[in-house]
Amino acid sequence: MPYHHVDMEGNEILLPVNKVICVGRNYLDHIQEMNSTVSKTPLLFMKPKAAMCCMHDKVAVPTDNGECHNELEVSVLLKSSLKNANEDEVKAAIWGVGLGLDLTLRDVQAALKKQGQPWERSKSFDNSAPLSGFVPLNDVENLDELRFRLMINDEIRQDGHTALMLHKIVPLIAHMSSVFTLDSGDVILTGTPKGVGKLTPSDTVVATLEGHLTVHTEVVAE
Repeated sequence: MPYHHVDMEGNEILLPVNKVICVGRNYLDHIQEMNSTVSKTPLLFMKPKAAMCCMHDKVAVPTDNGECHNELEVSVLLKSSLKNANEDEVKAAIWGVGLGLDLTLRDVQAALKKQGQPWERSKSFDNSAPLSGFVPLNDVENLDELRFRLMINDEIRQDGHTALMLHKIVPLIAHMSSVFTLDSGDVILTGTPKGVGKLTPSDTVVATLEGHLTVHTEVVAE
């Protein structure tokens, strides 16, 4: 079934499905666990619309390209386009927030980094961005005070808070809009905290945006 944006009740949101824009290295603890360096400006990359799938369905991971890792992130759905936007315009363009998994073929990514090549091959494959339903922005008190958690097989693997972002959500999106046009129906993945690790078929997954939504799902082989 083709992906479409939904709210947290599963009702379709009447917005187009476009691209996913991601930011890397947005939490210091994740930068440290990956032995990476802090970027002076946001490190941006994209996933195509074929990457989007419903997190409420089973999470399908490739099993023939080395380890596939979880990266849980706060997601943002845009309802209108943005170009060179200020922060007020960004806030007005946000439909709502949810959770997304930036699935990453870690062995492939490591080989690409070693060769000095872009990451897309490790992050932009079909179904590499499972997304939860979205919570309307009016129901979110403060985008900089969101706690989110990923549990794998009943153990906490990632525990993040948007207050710890190096680039906060609204100014981050404003910066993105200065680099390229953001479109209605685009989804922003805002970075992952520490705790990335291998996903294995039969793993049980619980992803929580505290006070707003919880997704129960499981991992299967693609």
